[in-house]
Amino acid sequence: MTTTARDSGTGDRAPLPEHLGHVIFITAAAAMGGFLFGYDSSVINGAVEAIRDKYNIGSGTLAQVIAIALIGCAIGAATAGRIADRIGRIYCMRIASVIFTVSAIGSALPFALWDLALWRIIGGFAIGMASVIGPAYIAEVSPPAIRGRLASFQQAAIVLGIAVSQLVNYAILQGANGDQRGKIIGLEAWQVMLGVMVIPAVIYGLLSFAIPESPRYLLSVGRTADARAVLADVEGEDTDLDGRVKEIQTAMRREHKSVFSDLLASRISFLPIVWVGIGLSVFQQLVGINVAFYYSSTLWQSVGINPSSSFFYSFTTSIVNIIGTVIAMVFVDRIGRRPLALIGSTGMAVSLALEAWAFSSKNGTTLPNTEGTVALIAAHVFVLFFALSWGVVVWVFLGEMFPNRIRAAALGVAASAQWIANWAITASFPTLADWNLSGTYVIYTCFAVLSIPFVLLFVKETKGKSLEEMG
Repeated sequence: MTTTARDSGTGDRAPLPEHLGHVIFITAAAAMGGFLFGYDSSVINGAVEAIRDKYNIGSGTLAQVIAIALIGCAIGAATAGRIADRIGRIYCMRIASVIFTVSAIGSALPFALWDLALWRIIGGFAIGMASVIGPAYIAEVSPPAIRGRLASFQQAAIVLGIAVSQLVNYAILQGANGDQRGKIIGLEAWQVMLGVMVIPAVIYGLLSFAIPESPRYLLSVGRTADARAVLADVEGEDTDLDGRVKEIQTAMRREHKSVFSDLLASRISFLPIVWVGIGLSVFQQLVGINVAFYYSSTLWQSVGINPSSSFFYSFTTSIVNIIGTVIAMVFVDRIGRRPLALIGSTGMAVSLALEAWAFSSKNGTTLPNTEGTVALIAAHVFVLFFALSWGVVVWVFLGEMFPNRIRAAALGVAASAQWIANWAITASFPTLADWNLSGTYVIYTCFAVLSIPFVLLFVKETKGKSLEEMG
């Protein structure tokens, strides 16, 4: 018997797949790439000060080592779409799993600083691939009625990866008596933190053997029977399978394999929809969200909080991140993507402004009690508003907003822009913080404010539309 749910676009009851649990499993398995993204993004937080001490480097060099993985991410994101169109989404996931596993081992056992940086670039390449394949695959296998909620699994996995990495880092730190360079199983604690990344990487690879290939890819290579079977699994036996296959094939006949030149409106400019995707990706990062996950321990220690408490606050921030993501998952198909983005932008702008005010009272390495309390609360509120809005809706938008004929290539370009913006924020923060911590947060506040007119003027709602309706 087919279950039903309210269609987000019309308010009518729309059919859900008979095996909803199976659809959720497929989506969660694909989103494991997001878990790797979140884990890798945040695990380095526990190693920052140890790397600085071990290699005796300044803030500028340290920032480059921390941020350099994002260059690999940008390259992986830019190339993943083409690879996925050639060999399929599932094989792309497996390649990413193998590369990330190798990089995790190398990162845990570096010979020198350059060696660590190299492994981080390689791991970043795998994460960039996963960041593109996950949303694209989820969008292609999800029933339209619940696609927004399923697409939000990507961000849910990211925030879960962040939280788990902080919990694991804290446990490892306690095992090393609070010393990031303390010994555990013959390695320094920070090395063990990075080496643990092998576990989720292997799980990601194994899960790829338990999920089906995208029906759109299967149809593109002539495997119609297999595509019908997948559609029956994810959309239900009561679905008009012949009609769905014909709909997808008709859309595919109007398109060709997306390449970079398809994205250009002229020799020097992208199509408007591609610029919107790039804008969403860039604004998501320019508000400074990853400062909270790459540098939170260092940030709190810089204003007088002891190392153990700073790790604890990093963990509580990640819990707030999960709560916000759950809120977004509940509402993304109910009130739409644009309203959530506008709510989030407003909340982020206010909380970032409060952080800027609090940090303006910094005296050496301390904050007055009132300002310190405001800074901690505002930091958590900022993460909450990000998580319930831009953290989720950007991934949903990128999986939905592009026409079929350019989806893979456009998603790759947008995700690549996101990684470059992430790198810019991550690499600049230590130097900017040394210059003026309050001024740095004023900059992030300005970007949060500017994101509001951007959404109002350029971003169209995609709630309730099938992928074929995107053009």
